[in-house]
Amino acid sequence: MFQTFDSASDPAVGKPRVAALRQWLVENGLDGFMVPRADEHQGEYVADRSARLKWLTGFSGSAGVAIVLRDRAFIFVDGRYTLQVRNEADLGIFSIESLVDNPPASWIKDNLGKGARLGFDPWLHTIGEVKGLAEAAAKSGATLVPLATNPIDVIWKDQPAPPLAPVELHPQNFAGELAKDKLARLAAAIAKDGATHAVLTDPSSIAWAFNIRGGDVPHTPLALGFAVLAADGSHQLFMDKRKFSRQVEAYLTQLAEPHQPDEFEAAIVSLAKGGARIALDPVLAAEKLRMLVEDNGGVVVAAADPARIPRATKNKAEIAGTRAAHRRDGAAVAKLLSWLDRQQPGTLDEIAVVTKLEEMRRRTGEETQMPLRDVSFDTISGAGPNGAIMHYRVSRATSRKLGDGELFLLDSGGQYQDGTTDITRTVPIGKPTDEMRERFTLVLKGMIGISTLRFPAGTRGSEIDAVARMALWKHGCDFAHGTGHGVGSYLAVHEGPQRIARTGTEKLLEGMILSNEPGYYKEGSYGIRIENLILVTPAEGIAGGDIAMHGFETLTLAPIDTRMVRADLLTQDEFDWLNAYHAWVLAEIGPMLDGETLAWLEKATAPL
Repeated sequence: MFQTFDSASDPAVGKPRVAALRQWLVENGLDGFMVPRADEHQGEYVADRSARLKWLTGFSGSAGVAIVLRDRAFIFVDGRYTLQVRNEADLGIFSIESLVDNPPASWIKDNLGKGARLGFDPWLHTIGEVKGLAEAAAKSGATLVPLATNPIDVIWKDQPAPPLAPVELHPQNFAGELAKDKLARLAAAIAKDGATHAVLTDPSSIAWAFNIRGGDVPHTPLALGFAVLAADGSHQLFMDKRKFSRQVEAYLTQLAEPHQPDEFEAAIVSLAKGGARIALDPVLAAEKLRMLVEDNGGVVVAAADPARIPRATKNKAEIAGTRAAHRRDGAAVAKLLSWLDRQQPGTLDEIAVVTKLEEMRRRTGEETQMPLRDVSFDTISGAGPNGAIMHYRVSRATSRKLGDGELFLLDSGGQYQDGTTDITRTVPIGKPTDEMRERFTLVLKGMIGISTLRFPAGTRGSEIDAVARMALWKHGCDFAHGTGHGVGSYLAVHEGPQRIARTGTEKLLEGMILSNEPGYYKEGSYGIRIENLILVTPAEGIAGGDIAMHGFETLTLAPIDTRMVRADLLTQDEFDWLNAYHAWVLAEIGPMLDGETLAWLEKATAPL
């Protein structure tokens, strides 16, 4: 079982823990402390040891920050978590603020008093973030104070140990390029940036560059550590050697000089004292690294992580792998949807569906000799009002029955050695209402709009995000999340820097994989989301056109529930796209199914 169903977070944990933190603040002459949902690597998933925000507040979402003052406490979350945080945090202790509309920097500028001292752990905040926070504090007359010790680590008496999952090699037939060739490319990029060295702080970049995978955080095959790459090829890797088999250690030693994690700070100090010009990504690298370099005479070169774009633009082997993974995954999802359609309303709960889906993915992987390695994130299995919680995580305390007349939203994915998947389907349990069908069709129109879009090479995600929203906007509706995130190759299911969102400033390049997932959420009633993964490809020539264009290839293979579609709201092109998509789904995954599941798929993909 890859997914657990622990009880929902207990809001009662907040009161005594906040009291202990406040006592520490008094003893150390501070007026407040910031607790981000982050570790030293700024990843989406953190090891249990680094789940400080959840430990302090009860909030278990993947993005947020708390500011605890001596007499007040605040928790900042974005639109995905406004419902969830109310259930998980003690609202008698924490006031909720918007991470988007009133982020911590704005709040600090407007609310911290003159002379206030706000502490923070410089390992848990990026260089760019701290710059903005410090400027905001200065405008309010307050001071941002970097701390040598994180007070949460002091008061958290049973804090877990660092993870020690084994490191494994990622075969070249899936990676598509030797690690030594990747590292040579990165060394050249470092020199081009005018640096002598670059620090890789993102474990996804380390995994990609060295062709390794691990298991230190949930659902993403990462080995936590740092790498210092050098323009002259004298690379260093800082990772606990207890994770290495003899084979892995021998392999890595050919690529870099291995070191224990506790040697990392000293190595940075030594390079800085030697006059090194060290490239740090302001968006990813911890403020502590800037301090170590500049306080010891080194020069910080502000430059993007050199592995991010090469990692995001998939090569031929990675693209072939993801296509294969999506065929298997689509067959598993079709088996699940077929089974679900045969159940009576009110007989299943959300956990039962998650468990069955994982079983279908396991079986399909075994049948095709490509085992499911993990789920790619905790499955969102939301019936009725739970579906309106955008990043709902089912627990034994919250699991509810799939009731007659409700919608059921299922957002899930698999981690396979040849690819990472992510798919959302929304289905009716019993008969949907006219409103449900209308809103579903508006969401579908947005998803088709992105799927069929042609755009000039170099277009950014922010420039096309509105395409997914136009039909909803015309009806006075919207959704409070981005339209699409990047997806890795047997790596993070939420991969940067590419995204389709108002904040998507990165160019969409050939080979990038993204999600396409508009939605609609009616609080207390239902949620709708339809999600396929898409690949950026060169577009076929457009008659009369005179510039290079890009488009998207859809990767996901599973039917979209036509019982929810109001065909009268679709244009002819949208109507044709849906029928062509379903014909393709049947042709691709039909041969992997048989019996009642194949009969169900033939009906589910029948032309409208």
